[in-house]
Amino acid sequence: MTIRHKNKTLASLLAFLLGAAGLHRFYLKGFGDRWGWLHLVSLPASGLLLFALPDQPLLVTASPLVLSALVASIETFVIGLMADEKWDATWNTGSGSHSDSRWPIAALMVANLFCGATLLLTVIARAFDLILTGGAYG
Repeated sequence: MTIRHKNKTLASLLAFLLGAAGLHRFYLKGFGDRWGWLHLVSLPASGLLLFALPDQPLLVTASPLVLSALVASIETFVIGLMADEKWDATWNTGSGSHSDSRWPIAALMVANLFCGATLLLTVIARAFDLILTGGAYG
């Protein structure tokens, strides 16, 4: 039985773009991955909270999806910054191919740093606004 080669750049891109839905985890571990399903359930859970608690701030109702996106940002760094040799030892044992990630990973890490830091700072600022002023600034 041949083992499919798992591309590190594709896994990083999936974690960056669709990580809140857990697609990177399904790509790496298949549909039996519990953490991937937890990521995927965050979207309907946020929708249910939005429907059940319409008077609450969006940060409260969207908190499962926001948390999933923040975790996906960290997972993007974990995948992208892993050395190619370690990546192959972890995910491509027996595939016969070797990973050779180049500049796209570096560009993806820069974009992830920008987006992840922006999301984190936005969440912190909005949480402090809600806690300290009761949402006076929006």
